[in-house]
Amino acid sequence: MLGNIVTMLPNKEVILVKMKRLNIQLPAKLKAQLDALRKEGTSASGFIRNLLEREFKHRRELRS
Repeated sequence: MLGNIVTMLPNKEVILVKMKRLNIQLPAKLKAQLDALRKEGTSASGFIRNLLEREFKHRRELRS
């Protein structure tokens, strides 16, 4: 199931989301901060996904 993620929606519906890969370059300081998140149990991918979802939601709300 590599490249897919199972997620539960607020209404408890479970869906399979097909994932795409994105490679980015970061300054060493930001990479170190992302690496430190692992010690807290948060993956870099999960953190970045969450950050993007919040930003896009915020932009949608501003347009409404």
